[in-house]
Amino acid sequence: MRYSIIRLSFLCFYLLIIPVFLMAQGKFNPVSKVKPRNIIFILSDDHRYDFMGFTGKVPGLKTPNLDRIANEGAHFQNAFVSTALCSPSRASILTGLYAHSHTVVDNQAPAPKTLVYFPQYLQKAGYQTSFFGKWHMGGGDAQPRPGFNRWVSFPGQGVYYNPKLNIDGKTVSYTDSAYITDVLTDLTIDWLKKRDKNKPFFVYLSHKAVHAEFSAARKDKGIYRDIQIQYPVSMFSTARAGSKKFTRGQQADSSAYTFNYKDIPQWVRAQRNSWHGVDFMYHGQTDFDRFYIDYLETLMGIDHNVGRVLDYLKESGLDKETLVIYMGDNGFSFGEHGLIDKRHAYEESMRVPLIARLPDLIKPGTRIKEMVLNVDIAPSILELAGVRKPENMQGRSFIPLLNGNVSSDWRKEVFYEYYWENSFPQTPTQFAVRTDRYKFIRSQGVWDIDQLYDLQKDPYELNNLIRKSEYQLLAAELNKKLWEWLDKTNGLYIPLKPINEKKGDHIYKDTW
Repeated sequence: MRYSIIRLSFLCFYLLIIPVFLMAQGKFNPVSKVKPRNIIFILSDDHRYDFMGFTGKVPGLKTPNLDRIANEGAHFQNAFVSTALCSPSRASILTGLYAHSHTVVDNQAPAPKTLVYFPQYLQKAGYQTSFFGKWHMGGGDAQPRPGFNRWVSFPGQGVYYNPKLNIDGKTVSYTDSAYITDVLTDLTIDWLKKRDKNKPFFVYLSHKAVHAEFSAARKDKGIYRDIQIQYPVSMFSTARAGSKKFTRGQQADSSAYTFNYKDIPQWVRAQRNSWHGVDFMYHGQTDFDRFYIDYLETLMGIDHNVGRVLDYLKESGLDKETLVIYMGDNGFSFGEHGLIDKRHAYEESMRVPLIARLPDLIKPGTRIKEMVLNVDIAPSILELAGVRKPENMQGRSFIPLLNGNVSSDWRKEVFYEYYWENSFPQTPTQFAVRTDRYKFIRSQGVWDIDQLYDLQKDPYELNNLIRKSEYQLLAAELNKKLWEWLDKTNGLYIPLKPINEKKGDHIYKDTW
């Protein structure tokens, strides 16, 4: 009997861990007669998809350098992450795998040693590679990781001013009000100047900004103090009698939309009065209006330093042949449904900014409507480096889209997953499937209603159609697609991670 139990336990372990191991492995497969491109990938933190000057979302917001990339290159208008959380998304970018495959499912989960990061393939292809900035996975430390000839990072979230950086394994402390976004860009440009000119290069510039708590560069503090704050259509849909009043900003016109107040999930209503809700944000440490302005001013450091990278490329004669990609690691809510932050499966959380510039390949003003994902970054970069996508990668190269070559079999839907965290228990496990018109959201493990939205008629996700008789067949079809995706990608299990700390929320704080 004891032997049977041991054998069964081993079998369960085998079934869980082997798919992860297989997903993590890949074979280096170069393509002959392909000229490797120089590539710079710039990643920001918590930058929502529409907070850029050229979108017109925020009147008065100016991002000339991000606008330059979009205007001189391509704007992916429908870019998404498969998990809207720092560590899982960053792991998906580096591996081309979904979170349930690489198993970095939260900000504490260690990265399995079997994972292969796409810069490792670039090294085999003759690239000199470098990483500068926030890593934030694999336990949160700043130790060098495989795939990079130069390594600059810091533990966890890092700090905005006077950072301590791990540079190739050695700790270097900065003083004199050194600003992290400037420092990382300084180090990036310095490395580019000293690189081997006879080899192609890949730079992964991974900013801390604009992660909370926001802190702008000194020169940018106060520049948006008088900006008109925009309150979204759904900000007050979950308000109660005792909810906070917001009067400084401008309320969006909601007269053209139908609100289904009855079928707003209870967990969404409750979250309004939490760390991630507008009534008690960060447990009362700040207020929405100040928060909004601080975010915009901190974003200016990103835009300025993107411009510095672009200027260096132009001065060095590299701007025509170097691919520059700018992306956010996840989206961010600014009051929608009474929420801030990310994690949930609403549009502002799972959509991200994604723009790219490469004059030799991309026509100015290119606009791409097809849905792309964070898992597509790795295979796309590998294609331009002359490396075939490893079979284990679940993403797909979007390089053909940059040329206007849209395949008939390009994805018709994107899938989303988020796993409940002990640190922020107010958001349940979320699974979602989104097409170009509809979105179906399942909340797993809570006694609550699920959600279905017609995004063409209801872009702000105000009218939950899940009870409507005429939408039952559609809901069933999307539900089937969701579970088929999880099954096909070995996601029919929740990769649990140990919880070793007490609760930190304001209702059950310091309990187990």
